Amino acid sequence: MPELTRFFGIRITMYFSDHNPPHFHAEYGDDEAVFGIQELAVLEGQLSKRATRLVLEWAAMHQAELMEAWNAASNNEAPGKISPLE
Repeated sequence: MPELTRFFGIRITMYFSDHNPPHFHAEYGDDEAVFGIQELAVLEGQLSKRATRLVLEWAAMHQAELMEAWNAASNNEAPGKISPLE
């Protein structure tokens, strides 16, 4: 599971050949959530309110890059890195 980025203790990853809809995984401490790329919403799991807000802010800034990463990972190609939230 390649790591796309890491910021403020939040780890963003994406699985190769994962199921639709396009999404990414976010881990913060012991919590994990799945975020939809197209709708920019939590699809599954839960993070703290602050971590969720930060992930959604980051995802909105990098939505096109996330879709490119999804397409690459869907074809078993390395999705590459995406700049962190600063």
